[in-house]
This record gives sequence, structure tokens and C-alpha cells, in this order.
Amino acid sequence: MIKLSHIKKIYETSSGPLQALKDVSLTIDRGEIYGIIGLSGAGKSTLVRCINMLERPTEGTVEIDGQDLTKMNEKQLRAVRKKIGMIFQQFNLLSSSTVYENVAFPLKLAGTDKKTIREKVMPLLKLVGLEQKAQQYPAQLSGGQKQRVGIARALASGPSILLCDEATSALDPQTTQAILNLIKKINRELQITVVIITHEMKVIKDICTKVAVIDHGVIAEKGPVIDVFINPQQAITREFISVLLSDELPSAFRQQPVSKEPIEGGHLLLRLTFIGESADEPVIMQLIKNAPDIDASILFGDLDQIQAIPYGRMIIGLKGSAEKVEMARKWLEKQELKVEVIGYVRRNDTALV
Repeated sequence: MIKLSHIKKIYETSSGPLQALKDVSLTIDRGEIYGIIGLSGAGKSTLVRCINMLERPTEGTVEIDGQDLTKMNEKQLRAVRKKIGMIFQQFNLLSSSTVYENVAFPLKLAGTDKKTIREKVMPLLKLVGLEQKAQQYPAQLSGGQKQRVGIARALASGPSILLCDEATSALDPQTTQAILNLIKKINRELQITVVIITHEMKVIKDICTKVAVIDHGVIAEKGPVIDVFINPQQAITREFISVLLSDELPSAFRQQPVSKEPIEGGHLLLRLTFIGESADEPVIMQLIKNAPDIDASILFGDLDQIQAIPYGRMIIGLKGSAEKVEMARKWLEKQELKVEVIGYVRRNDTALV
């Protein structure tokens, strides 16, 4: 388990003290894939470097399996760091060394004999799908292959924790997905705790079990990924999620005044969120059966998965008498879904669809 308690980090700069982290507390359980997301300069990379004490906190404690790293000397920290692997955005490979030699590098530094090195390196190359590339050099590899070398190297010392600092930022979307799948496989098969630093919410959605949103050096929001997606509490979190889940109104209703009260000729727009088994339920069909006197229109719909859990969002428009529309809204709120009232909006039929 990783436990960060009241972490503060202050850098002394020519223009004065710069506080990168402000009273950050996090608990990461063993075996989790924990995501830390933030904009550039939010403090996320400083935070992850505090976990392996490459950055020593100005205040606070860092505990791993009950050991307080902030009380250790450099010799003790070197021993602990052997159990903490790290993957970087820019791969950091030795250009004059082969794939095999790059993966073997930390073992050579530790004085491991050649036979043991081979017994460790070759299975790792097979794990990351590069056993046929052992004698090639980094210049002969694609970006995704280079990152696989970096992952194998990070695993060479047999770590129990894997830190990933923007590990997919330099990769194209298809390669990113392949690397994320590999990290999930490593987490599952080797039972390694993974901490992912990223500015991409898709990475969080695709791989993480829990997430912390960091903003200007403080944790703005944290919790299970599915909970944060369904019910984001902070503006910064909603901003990240909006990249994946558009909150924009359908074109026929954009730039139209939104009213909290019924308006003549207006539709009541509702945003529905489905999760789990409810995503497969024919809710709109049931609504039409239960409220035949209203006009129900599906204006937008999207279905995805978060941690293999079906997750869907839909915007619908209800039109009819105020009483009937209100009854329909109340019926929806009794179903196994989240109902958010956008408001009453008139349709602009001249808008482009």
C-alpha cells in the first residue's frame, strides 16, 4: 500500500518560493491501477516523483507497506527504489545498446551475474512481445516498441510498484491502446500496483480503477473512476470528462435560451446517464408506453465502457403539457439511471443538423 500524508513540496526559485504541492493526501491500495490526472503544471509529475523520493517532500510523509521513506537515508532509499519501477514519456533508452542490453542495464548495475540476467530478461521480452527484437537497437524500433523496452526495463528488478509518468503521451492512439493493454496485463499477471500520471482522461477511463484529479497542487477530486465519471463534483473534472463526453446540446437547440420554467412550444431537455445493466434497458420505449400523451425524442446518445462496465449517456426532449412532461420526468427519476434537467428550450428548425 502507498500512503501519502499531507505532502507539500516547495521549490526555491529566483523569483521566490514556488509551492508545487499543497497538503496532498492519497492512499493507493496494493494491486490497484491508480490514475493521477492534471493539466500541465498541476503538480502531478512532482507528486509521482515524491512516491519514489526522487523529489523529497518539504513536508509530509510517504509510506510504502508501512515504511516511512521520508525518514530513510540515501542507502536505504536505493534499496526501496529497487521495488519501484518507472516508465517515462521519452523512453530514455541507451541508443548504443541493444534491446536486450537496455532491459539488462539495471541488473548489471546491481552486479547480477550473466546467467541470472538472461533468466530474467528473456521472459520479460516475451511478456512485452519483443523476444524477436532482442539484438536490435532503439533506432530500429517504433515508438510503441521503444516504450515496451522501457516497460521491460522497469520490470527487470522485480518491482511491486510501477510508476508511469505520461507513458503514452508520445504515442499515436492505436499504439497507446496497445501499451495500456500491456500495462493491464502486467498488473493482472504480476500483481503489480500501477500509478499512472496523465493529462488524458481516456487513459484514466480505459485502464484505471481509481483516479485523483490534481489542480494547482491540490487534489480537487478523487474516487473510483466510474463514480467520478457519473458524478463529477469539480469544474476541472468536468472539463476533463467533457473531452470524452460532450455536453453540447444538439444543433437544433444550440444558442437558444434555456428556461427553468415551461415555455410555449418548448421541449424539456434531459440528460440521462446509464450504468451497468440499466444501459441495456429499453427505457425510452417504456417511457413512451407509460406517457403516450407526450412527444419523446432522442437527440443524442452514446454507449461506452468504463472498467468493462457499460456506461451510456443520452439527451432526450420531452414535449407536451407541463403536467404530462413533469409526470414523465418523475417516472424517469424512479428508474435505475441518473436524470439531469437541462431546461426548457425551443427547437430551431432552421439549424443545420
